[in-house]
Amino acid sequence: MGFENKEQDATVRPLDASKLKYTFTTSPRDVPNPTIACAADETVCTDHMIQAEWNAATGWSTPELKPYGALSLMPTASCLHYATECFEGLKVYRGYDGKLRLFRTEHNAARLRMSSNRISLPSPEIEQLQELLHALVSVDGAKWLPESQPGSFLYLRPTIIGTQPTLGLRASKNAILYIIMGYMAPVGTIPGGMKLLTSPEHMVRSWIGGFGHAKVGANYGPSVAASHDAGKDGFHQILWLYEKECTEAGGSNFFVVWRREDGKKELVTAPLGDRLILDGVTRRSCLELARERMADQLEITERKFTIDELLDAHANGRLLEAFAAGTAWFITPVSHIRHRDHDIHIPLGGQSDGGEVTAAIKGWLGDIKYGRVEHPWAVVVPERIA
Repeated sequence: MGFENKEQDATVRPLDASKLKYTFTTSPRDVPNPTIACAADETVCTDHMIQAEWNAATGWSTPELKPYGALSLMPTASCLHYATECFEGLKVYRGYDGKLRLFRTEHNAARLRMSSNRISLPSPEIEQLQELLHALVSVDGAKWLPESQPGSFLYLRPTIIGTQPTLGLRASKNAILYIIMGYMAPVGTIPGGMKLLTSPEHMVRSWIGGFGHAKVGANYGPSVAASHDAGKDGFHQILWLYEKECTEAGGSNFFVVWRREDGKKELVTAPLGDRLILDGVTRRSCLELARERMADQLEITERKFTIDELLDAHANGRLLEAFAAGTAWFITPVSHIRHRDHDIHIPLGGQSDGGEVTAAIKGWLGDIKYGRVEHPWAVVVPERIA
């Protein structure tokens, strides 16, 4: 059971972005060199953040845009003991036309609601979350993502945490929503392509009936050990398997282009129905663009497929392309997959953006996000100039 806003009860206040209170910093910081900021051990965030508190009896407090800084939590806060926290990840883009854009934020907001319901936290309305995202970008965007840096981005992280200071496994009666914005290293272009190592036999990232479809912290922390070990062997991410089914590449959705045994060319990715994988916004966009613009060239399929199918396609010369798709990695071509003692080498098409299908989708999405073309998925955010 989730915690929907009970609008019929006047004492339980819904989140209201129209009442956002602005408390501007009196100690603005200098904007660092982006390359240095991305390489730092600590994420460098902008001058401000947005915060609102929730109580089961009274609802949401007035949201506030305030100076970026530490949160105050009791040592017994629910999120510190029972993983009652969820988050989203999205980017704001500085276009080549000088404008700031956000991309399909309605899907990030809807997914945050789903994730919060999965762990019994309050679920703010989609439109209110979108307005708060726009507000933070509007205030800090001009300074921290200046027009002099077209083709760049900042990362946004809306987060909801359970804060009831009570030990005991129960739905938290207190929570905090906060939104921060900061630097993230661009990782979408890897010389020679992304290299994946299939997950260890004794380990799965998600399972049917679990929470692999939700963006909760418990979905990611346990995967770090396998990713670390893969990195020591020269691999960039884990290709997570579930009973031989290919699910995700690290925290990104995984796509394959191959020729089926009947000779038809197919773009395939894992389905959403069993809730093993995340309903990625980039995944959704890849599929929609492919169906709109490539339906006459290849089949676009969401279905279960196995590592054995990949091995067979590779052995018979039918494996054409593969790529990871997500907010962090954007569209990254995959060149190599190692499964136990088998190595799968995948063509890159002689270019850094991958084969024909991969490069086309990456180009279309990049054009939309960075304003080379006008598209309803990318919304311009007016900038508040100090």
